[in-house]
Amino acid sequence: MQNNVLILDFGSQYTQLIARRVRELNIYCEIYPFSKVPEDLSGFKAVILSGSPFSVRAENAPHPDLSRIRGKLPLLAVCYGAQYLAHFNGGKVEPSGSREYGRANLSVIKDAEELFAGIKENSQVWMSHSDTIIDLPENAVRLASTTDVLNAAYRIEGEQTYAIQFHPEVYHSTDGKQLLENFLVHIAGTAQSWTPGAFVDLTVDELKEKIGNQKVVLGLSGGVDSTVAAVLLNKAIGEQLYCIFVNNGLLRKDEFESVLHQYKDMGLNVKGVDASARFLDALKGLSDPELKRKAIGNTFIDVFDDEAHSIQDVVFLAQGTIYPDVIESVSVNGPSVTIKSHHNVGGLPEKMKLKVVEPLRMLFKDEVRRVGAELGIAKELLGRHPFPGPGLAIRILGDITAEKVRILQEVDHIFIQGLRDWMLYDKVWQAGAILLPVQSVGVMGDERTYEQVVALRAVESTDGMTADWVNLPYEFLQKTSNTIINRVKGVNRVVYDISSKPPATIEWE
Repeated sequence: MQNNVLILDFGSQYTQLIARRVRELNIYCEIYPFSKVPEDLSGFKAVILSGSPFSVRAENAPHPDLSRIRGKLPLLAVCYGAQYLAHFNGGKVEPSGSREYGRANLSVIKDAEELFAGIKENSQVWMSHSDTIIDLPENAVRLASTTDVLNAAYRIEGEQTYAIQFHPEVYHSTDGKQLLENFLVHIAGTAQSWTPGAFVDLTVDELKEKIGNQKVVLGLSGGVDSTVAAVLLNKAIGEQLYCIFVNNGLLRKDEFESVLHQYKDMGLNVKGVDASARFLDALKGLSDPELKRKAIGNTFIDVFDDEAHSIQDVVFLAQGTIYPDVIESVSVNGPSVTIKSHHNVGGLPEKMKLKVVEPLRMLFKDEVRRVGAELGIAKELLGRHPFPGPGLAIRILGDITAEKVRILQEVDHIFIQGLRDWMLYDKVWQAGAILLPVQSVGVMGDERTYEQVVALRAVESTDGMTADWVNLPYEFLQKTSNTIINRVKGVNRVVYDISSKPPATIEWE
């Protein structure tokens, strides 16, 4: 790629958000840990330093060598980056007298500065730091202040180096996108050429060159990522692509048949494998969420491996890996602490002795959907809610049985179809039902019942990193609850989950 932007990650929770905002400007960017600056910087037009949970005054603070960057490439330092430039270049950084976190307004903006072109005084910004810049570094010019932060922004004379103590990438910084555009487009001269069409053309050419006339096998899941990866590969290599869609018995009601039919209508060379009994047998007696995930992952590997071996002379394994997965694997402090393992990460390539091809590995989720639209994939497929790889196994708390799967499939079907019927489906990022390991007393007719409880979950989000519960209409919840209890034998109580992420995760396991 040309006209790249390099983002150096100092461990901020917002680093991925910086990248997504840059991509929204149709500018390609890549994230690297601060300790792994690329040897070859010739393809980069600009550099952004991220924030960090560290203090620049701490002994273990990130301390990169910027000698190959500063003064040679346009540089924007955000929060920690701004404090870093000040602290090690003649300025002074000290603990804030008051906690500088949350919304603030730019009370002063220096006139005729390119970085703030089109941004007016009183513009809202988002602060998130416990240190503050008391004195600016050598040759620095103050560009903006807030009521509490004197040195909210500055630049270095004689070079294209800019620094801001607020976060332009977050939603609460109302002119953040304008500031990033000012820096990347007007100051750094970066071309806005990163479009879905350009990505498709470039990737198809790269896939043709890499794969040649070799065969590729891909495991389809029914989700957006694997679907887009399959169509992109099909566009590049056609019948050399062999797709396998495995039914693990934990999909939504009728999903295996309906999705398989859709894939075949799209012209994909796809084989459906019903391994439901094999998966349920592997899950028998397991209640621990991690053990369930591992059992599903291992069984999938075995099933997929068996099917792949039936195809002669396969050389490549295609995966729907996307950029957040790649970033996590090379994060500042190593891979993040495991909250929950993922069924499709690790093990498969090594066991199968295949070369890996990952056509979406540099895309964020929203970009995957845009590329899918560019490829002509139906809106119905691209708009599908995310669905966990382990399927309903992690929405059934406790051990898994065929009867529990049946109950939850019926409940989930009523809930999801209801969202569609009430025109609510596209307003929700993800929704599903959870079968709880408790029973409650109820009354049906004149009889006392002692049956299962199910929880309904619906959230709104952009990337799944954070999520808020959706305030669904009471009338909808009332009708859905009544329908579930009346139609699904074994359920006598329905509750609605109103927890946000954080602290709760979207899935219950």
